Amino acid sequence: MSDTLFTRTERSHMAPQWQSARDMLDKLTGDATFVEVFAQAPQLLEFVMQQFYVKVFFGGTVQQRYKQLARLKLSLIHGCRTCNKQNVPGALEAGFTQAQIDALSDGNLGAFAPLEQAVIEYAEQIALSNMDGQMSAALFERLRAGFSEAQILELGTAMAVISGIAKLSFVLGLVERESYCPFAAGDASAAAAA
Repeated sequence: MSDTLFTRTERSHMAPQWQSARDMLDKLTGDATFVEVFAQAPQLLEFVMQQFYVKVFFGGTVQQRYKQLARLKLSLIHGCRTCNKQNVPGALEAGFTQAQIDALSDGNLGAFAPLEQAVIEYAEQIALSNMDGQMSAALFERLRAGFSEAQILELGTAMAVISGIAKLSFVLGLVERESYCPFAAGDASAAAAA
């Protein structure tokens, strides 16, 4: 379970829609800290769950396959264990195989079609740890082979929001981190300062 300074809202004190969101997150990851903390600010939880996830991530015009692939690549790069626990099943549900997921973890892009490879590279450019990320003309052309410009913007916006929520979740202690998480150094300095 995540170690946060924030107060967790008990399930019985949540609105029914957030109880089901909490239960789903707990079932997928074994850790519902994100929903339990954000239930204190229902308008923000509404924004994340309904306005972003329902309307943009699970809605929009970009196929789920590509959004799930991008989200999993980001959580693997960022080292978010809680995210990986929910994103692997999402990628499997979107039609990726376990062998492809393993290849993604190992950086082997040969298991993916050209457009999927372009989505993976796009995620690598947006990742929080890539301070020099940019859209090259070559990547843009590879993405344009399968997406409209509006869809490239939609996919990028989804990845940007996911990355921002991941960073906030790391800062607030709302998620578990993988041992390789590039943002884990903050834990040691915070413990030393306490």
